[in-house]
Amino acid sequence: MASVTLLDGAPALGPLYAKAAIGAALPGGRAGTLPDTELVREDVTVDLGHLAEYARVCGFALDGALPLTYPHVLAFGLQIALMADRSFPLALPGLVHVGNRITAARAIDPGERLRIAVHAENLAAHPKGARVDLVAHVEAGGEPVWRGRSTYLARGARAPEGEPAEPEPPAVEGGPPSAVWRVPGDTGRRYARASGDVNPIHLHPLTARAFGFPRAIAHGMWTAARAVAALQGRLSAAAQFDVAFRKPLLLPSTVELRTRQAGPGGWDLAVASRSGHEHLRAAVRTTSPGRLRRSA
Repeated sequence: MASVTLLDGAPALGPLYAKAAIGAALPGGRAGTLPDTELVREDVTVDLGHLAEYARVCGFALDGALPLTYPHVLAFGLQIALMADRSFPLALPGLVHVGNRITAARAIDPGERLRIAVHAENLAAHPKGARVDLVAHVEAGGEPVWRGRSTYLARGARAPEGEPAEPEPPAVEGGPPSAVWRVPGDTGRRYARASGDVNPIHLHPLTARAFGFPRAIAHGMWTAARAVAALQGRLSAAAQFDVAFRKPLLLPSTVELRTRQAGPGGWDLAVASRSGHEHLRAAVRTTSPGRLRRSA
């Protein structure tokens, strides 16, 4: 049984990134297993100004329900709080967000009061190192309404063999693009203000170069949100959204969105540069309302 830690507010991410950087530089090994901890925020309300800023940055229209990807930003601080602690077996600096699965049971009204819980699971070997899942559960009125599973990769790290990773969504190739995006150089800073994700690789070319990137890179979850926003109005409120993040999207850039319908209410998506470098693959599928369970 996981120990539950209740937080009375959203964690401040800047100090957590600094804490993680200091912890990564300290001598001594890290834990070999995941912390048996669940971080929880209760009675969470959505700030409508913040929601409007997020929608503007990601391309959503405000239509009376939270965008499919929005609960991720409410849970993201709890993820970082878990990963920034020295009890976490993988150092936060250098972790790469490689995939995400979002499952929504129904539309969430912005006025609902939410319970958000995050825990870590599935520490396992990966061909390039070790991977781990950070899982967020969102409830409204005691009912599970949204779940997000974020998969992170630690290059060069070691972990025991585990269950094989989920297959990536299918490629979308050929035909004209559904949209062409000119992604400005300040996209990382704008999304950071809307999401709280102030990882320096997204904010400025100089801080990105310190981590080996030639320029700042777009947040993967910005690219995912921008892609699903292009389908707004054509998706079921009960849906599963699978994303695989591939080559980093350098800022500024011009990229193409390609979409392909996959059965009733389903879509495959891809975001790629005109030179053919693929940044994201994703798939959206309609699900049955009410399928979420607390233990899933």
